[in-house]
Amino acid sequence: MEPSVDPSELQPLGEYDFEKNFSHLAARKWMEENWQKTFIFSTIYLILIFGIQHFMKERRPFNLRAPLALWSFSLTLFSIIAAWRIWKQMAFLLLNKGFKRSVCSRSFYVHPVSKLWMYLFALSKLVEMGDTVFIVLRKKKLIFLHWYHHLVTTIMSWYSYKIMAAGLAWNAALNLCIHSVVYSYYTVTAMGFRVPKPIMMLITISQIVQMALFLVLNIIGFSWNNDKECQTSWPVLIISFFFYITLLALFYDFFRKTYWSSTKKSKQN
Repeated sequence: MEPSVDPSELQPLGEYDFEKNFSHLAARKWMEENWQKTFIFSTIYLILIFGIQHFMKERRPFNLRAPLALWSFSLTLFSIIAAWRIWKQMAFLLLNKGFKRSVCSRSFYVHPVSKLWMYLFALSKLVEMGDTVFIVLRKKKLIFLHWYHHLVTTIMSWYSYKIMAAGLAWNAALNLCIHSVVYSYYTVTAMGFRVPKPIMMLITISQIVQMALFLVLNIIGFSWNNDKECQTSWPVLIISFFFYITLLALFYDFFRKTYWSSTKKSKQN
């Protein structure tokens, strides 16, 4: 069933032909038929990464600097463009309709500017699982936070797009902005440049802030779920609530162990 959208939320905002011609109805139909495959993809993902990790145990790490730089730069470029297009509709709603409509509106799924990028955002979560392949092939440390984050995000994003959940646009807008920075960092480091520690700390802090904001938006979703125009599936609200809490705790723990512990050790030495 197509969600009702206020026509005043669909005003032209300088869309391109390839955006306008994108069929959100076909995209949603495809997602309705295929979102369950994320469970299969997730199983393959886990088998693959831990299988490669076991295979690489007695082998020398691959360098992969050039492919990693190209991979990270491609995701940086996508994140910047998608963030720009989704924020265009987000800014319009914030300025003309207010914060509540920016959270509750389903216009992001059908607006000529944002509809393509909302779909690509959901699909990109599957593509981003490729980050982990580079980690295990290069024999870098694979932490629980990394693969857990990729796995659950993919399932949640596909299902949320399938039901055209309220609030996913804010998730996409914030996440794409953070990923623009994160993948820029990956690109620079893959090219062999050293990034100053304060900048690395700021990137992790921005990820912690992102999770805190997602949690706030989730709590807002609970309080507005009785509103007919702002309803979201209860399973999505409950599962995402616990997901964001665990991610917030995991990112905080990563920051504490990576930066606070090392700072204390350097002071003691």
